[in-house]
Amino acid sequence: MNELGSAKNIAEAVREFVADVLFPRTCIGCGSSGSYLCDSCRKNAPRLHEHRCPFCESVVTPEGRTCLACAKRHSLDGVFAPVAFREARDVADAIHILKYEYVTELALPLGKTIAEAVRETELPLPDFIVPVPLHPWKLRYRGFNQSLLLSEPLAASLVPDLPVPIREDLLVRHRFTLPQARSRGAKERRENLRGAFSLDPRNPSAKRDLAGRTVWLVDDVATTDATLEECAKVLKKAGTGSVFGIVVAR
Repeated sequence: MNELGSAKNIAEAVREFVADVLFPRTCIGCGSSGSYLCDSCRKNAPRLHEHRCPFCESVVTPEGRTCLACAKRHSLDGVFAPVAFREARDVADAIHILKYEYVTELALPLGKTIAEAVRETELPLPDFIVPVPLHPWKLRYRGFNQSLLLSEPLAASLVPDLPVPIREDLLVRHRFTLPQARSRGAKERRENLRGAFSLDPRNPSAKRDLAGRTVWLVDDVATTDATLEECAKVLKKAGTGSVFGIVVAR
């Protein structure tokens, strides 16, 4: 190992030690030591057992697929979430702490929650997993994309010994928008995001790579599905075969 690599490892070890002393790893649910969200609290979080069309929300569909009527007007083929956001307080808190208190270790248990649930579905396996991109300014400010961190345990465990490719070079968020949580309603959220995404202009083969493929768009939470739908519009216009939103909670 070169000197630079050794120095980085030492710095990471020091940061972890300081973090353990100042912010000891205790479960936000039960207070047990060892992790910020223990397996017991994670697995006992209230699950969504009845999934509905993500747009009309009146038709019960397998795995949250878009119903036939809504499919005529929308690009997303469905949105799957294992957890009910309002009922799963520990998971909701974990998502908030991951995004706004920058505790990136929470991405692993949250990603595991997605992976365990989605493996029990009959959703078509993706050719690519595409994390919903952040605007470059927000990425620099936050230092990480939570959607990418959630994608990693999902991609690694969908197919034994065959990781699904994570593609960060297909979509970009080229227009900065207000946080969706600040938008007052579904209409305002849709307007806030209209035209915010595009194919990555740095990848000349993006359109060819997407042609006829099945893509899973990964994000943390789906409320009105506006973000996922805007991404799906771009992907479908590029020739993608099917696009499913995969999130921790809705």
